[in-house]
Amino acid sequence: MATAVFPGSFDPVTTGHMDLIERAAAIFDRLVIGVLANSSKTPLCTVEERVQLLKELTKDMPGTEVLSFDGLLVDFVDSTGADTIVRGIRSPADFEYELPLAQANYKLNCKADTLFLATKPEYSYISSSAVKELARYKGDIKGFVPGSVYQFLMQKCNYLDS
Repeated sequence: MATAVFPGSFDPVTTGHMDLIERAAAIFDRLVIGVLANSSKTPLCTVEERVQLLKELTKDMPGTEVLSFDGLLVDFVDSTGADTIVRGIRSPADFEYELPLAQANYKLNCKADTLFLATKPEYSYISSSAVKELARYKGDIKGFVPGSVYQFLMQKCNYLDS
């Protein structure tokens, strides 16, 4: 059974993330979505909130599961029994950033190769960082995130009247 890990902070989950998750889930028998507790970033959503949002969004996708992790990606990959790491690439800059990480991960765990999936052009400008910034300043994020994530963020950021 081919198993892959799709890691990320997913803070918040974007439409670009969901496109990549759907495409990767169609390639692999099992896709583990690894939500990173990244201590170097200031999160908008807690790890638990991100895991719950992703579980809701993937509940009808066979072979997917959502887990959180901290520490080294290669250790998480090893713990899931995965043989592939899936990473999305939006631009040449993403590739320049991701390639050395993929090579280092392979050096640390040669049982897991990295597969780069190019984003669809319509998602190439969407990043969690941009969405987070827009949300903090009450910008329109409707086209950047799935509907349930939009509703969650509107409540979390006090956009909606209670």
